[in-house]
Amino acid sequence: MNRINSIWGAFAIFALLAASSAWAQKAYGPGVSDTEINLGQSTPLSGPASSFGAGAGRAVVGYFEMLNQQGGINGRKIKFTQLDNAYSAPKAVEQSRKLVEDVGVLAEVGTIGTAPNVAIQKYLNGKRVPQLFITAGGRRFNDPKTFPWTVPLYPDFETEGRVIAKYILKTKPDARIGVLYQNDDFGKDYLKGLRAGLGSKASQIIAEVSYEIADPTIDSQIVQLKSAGVDTLIEQSSAKAAAQSIRKVHELNWTPLHVIGGSAASVETVLKPAGLDASKGLVTTQFLKQPGDPAWSNDEEVKAYKEFLLKYAPSANPDDYSVLVAYMNVHAVTLVLKRCGDQLTRESLLSQATSLHGQRLPMMLPGVSLSTTPDDYTPFKTLRIAIFDGASWTLSNDVLSAE
Repeated sequence: MNRINSIWGAFAIFALLAASSAWAQKAYGPGVSDTEINLGQSTPLSGPASSFGAGAGRAVVGYFEMLNQQGGINGRKIKFTQLDNAYSAPKAVEQSRKLVEDVGVLAEVGTIGTAPNVAIQKYLNGKRVPQLFITAGGRRFNDPKTFPWTVPLYPDFETEGRVIAKYILKTKPDARIGVLYQNDDFGKDYLKGLRAGLGSKASQIIAEVSYEIADPTIDSQIVQLKSAGVDTLIEQSSAKAAAQSIRKVHELNWTPLHVIGGSAASVETVLKPAGLDASKGLVTTQFLKQPGDPAWSNDEEVKAYKEFLLKYAPSANPDDYSVLVAYMNVHAVTLVLKRCGDQLTRESLLSQATSLHGQRLPMMLPGVSLSTTPDDYTPFKTLRIAIFDGASWTLSNDVLSAE
């Protein structure tokens, strides 16, 4: 009996050792070797969105250059290929095909904008290539069943709208609401979230006015909203339109509670051009520290961010919101690659990217973190409310959830 037990004991030990050995073996997907990880990105280096694509693109290239100088990720250098998609859907598909079929990347990372990401989504998912941490806030990108290889890394616009609805219900429950929104998914998703968050109080939206991104001015829309008797102006607009609306509201001596979208809340690039006095009292949602905001002037993460750009991407504007988001994005890519260890397959990368639990990245505001699951890719469940005091954004005490 003792001999049988010894044999079974030896067999169990052998099995455990074999399993451990198998787990320790390296598993590589396309574009990976003992010394290299091949990643790619298409971004608008030219065309109508080049103003934010070029700056963000330089920051991403600079980050991987810095990372490689520091030894790479788990001893492997990043080979990074960046191609221009000109913010054109057909061009984006062409460049994704090149990255996958010619360059041989493990994943496409950080692609900017709704239109390019919608265009490449079907192709990349069909090829089972991670469309990793895209910079687009459309709710449509959180669809694990239909598009499991598409993982967003940006607060979706419905979530932002729901959070603002909670804020309005709490602070101004009798508001007469007017909405200015960009006439695309960017604006429509926000409005959908706002309505859902208001629930039975959605009837308090007494006016909705849209604008086209190519419109030279939104002055007439602001006049229309004021004439409707609105006392709470909520807008989801581009940086240019937001600066125009802030100025126009001030010129009209109109004093509504004015809420602007988080992507248009830069002190340097929106509020200063609009006028700091005119901007006083603005409300927004935030999830990242604003580098140009005096409130963060002595923050160590902000200092590190500015020092990085100065050395590795000196032509990129640290107050450019797209550059800031790109900086967060590449930190997230680095995080999941590190977690993959030697299991550097596309499946492993997807698994790590969709299993983030309360993860915080540099430049995130206190109380804000990333959480993803295989059934819900929404990265941000909470946002912070901030109010502009004429010099900087002051965070409210509440961390608001969209749920």
